[in-house]
Amino acid sequence: MEEIFDDPTNEHRKQELGGKDPSPPELLKKIEQLKVELVQKEEKLLEIDLLYEHVSRLTDKIRTAAESGRHNTLLLAKRTNELQKKIKDRTQKMMALTAELSMRQALAIKLQQEMRDKEHFLMVVSSRMDQGLPLPQETESEWLKILRNEKIRSEAAEARARHAAEEAAATAAGGVCSAAQRRPAVYIPDSDYSLPLPRPYGALAPFKPPEPSSHMRHYRKPIIKPTEI
Repeated sequence: MEEIFDDPTNEHRKQELGGKDPSPPELLKKIEQLKVELVQKEEKLLEIDLLYEHVSRLTDKIRTAAESGRHNTLLLAKRTNELQKKIKDRTQKMMALTAELSMRQALAIKLQQEMRDKEHFLMVVSSRMDQGLPLPQETESEWLKILRNEKIRSEAAEARARHAAEEAAATAAGGVCSAAQRRPAVYIPDSDYSLPLPRPYGALAPFKPPEPSSHMRHYRKPIIKPTEI
């Protein structure tokens, strides 16, 4: 096939195409038609450009609105978190107040019951006193207990007042307040050649041994053996 088409002397290597060439009027008409189509295409392209510009402006507006909406969404989320935190705090406070109110109600009910019991007890005691009967044994025991507690409190108050007075006197005399027990500062000589008058120890005061500690219970007491002579 290649050799046939490469041979210039071969008359059958070319193939005539059918058809005919258009005439000049037909060519002019075709050119005019193409110009009209070109103008239509340009108009359509211009419309597409205008539509693209309009869509671009709308897209820019939508993008701006979306960015603004994102910022507003962030602010709204922060505000929502703050409100949720406030709601949680208020809920906890309400629960605490509800629990406290329940405790107060229980205390009020208890106090009301005690008041009713006291009123009933007062009525019973008044009735027995009007009839000349002795008081119940529980009432007498309770009264003795109250008297004993008052006596203990009064003795404790007197002891505190006395201790405070002693401390004030020691401070006024230039002494030092201390909770330690006082050591003997004088002694009475036991001698036939001296009078039984108190004498100060001076710098050689006797040593007072401390109380045995609790660890002494682990030691066995020594057994004293009799001395054999």
